[in-house]
Amino acid sequence: MGIKAVVAATIALLIIGSAAAEARGGGRSSGGSHSIRGHFRSSGTYVAPSGARNPNRTQFDNYGTRGNYNPYSGRIGTKTPRY
Repeated sequence: MGIKAVVAATIALLIIGSAAAEARGGGRSSGGSHSIRGHFRSSGTYVAPSGARNPNRTQFDNYGTRGNYNPYSGRIGTKTPRY
């Protein structure tokens, strides 16, 4: 199986899993995501609005963690979780 097929399968599973979590009512209370408003840093640099996962006790479901898909940027995570 090629890399494109693996990525497509991963994305499909994440979408199905996300829909199932929403159907169970797990979208906001356990997991979920939130928006971050755009703002200016003290140096004057503008930081564009973005999205992030809600905090919890694991890094395995963060968008940047290896194998996870970030729906805001369209990228697959590459970082190894520390805990």
